[in-house]
Amino acid sequence: MTPKPDKSSGDIIRQAKRMKSRRDNPGPSPLRGISTFGMIGWSIVVPTVGGAFLGLWLDRVAPQGFSWTLALILGGVVVGAIIAASWINKERDDK
Repeated sequence: MTPKPDKSSGDIIRQAKRMKSRRDNPGPSPLRGISTFGMIGWSIVVPTVGGAFLGLWLDRVAPQGFSWTLALILGGVVVGAIIAASWINKERDDK
């Protein structure tokens, strides 16, 4: 058996550049899409649920002619949508 010739330094450099390019610019992945979907969902859910709990407490402590719970749920949805939109814009700018 004859030994295989060593790779040239040019081949090694090209392979290293390809590996670095793949690492720096990963292609679309189903797992990345699922994680993005989850991050957007949590960024809306957490402020909404927090607003609901705070609203329930305020309805007991400081009753008003309106429902604190409904007002703060709506506020939580708006804050969550703003957080999600800024996160999406940040992800888009990173690409």
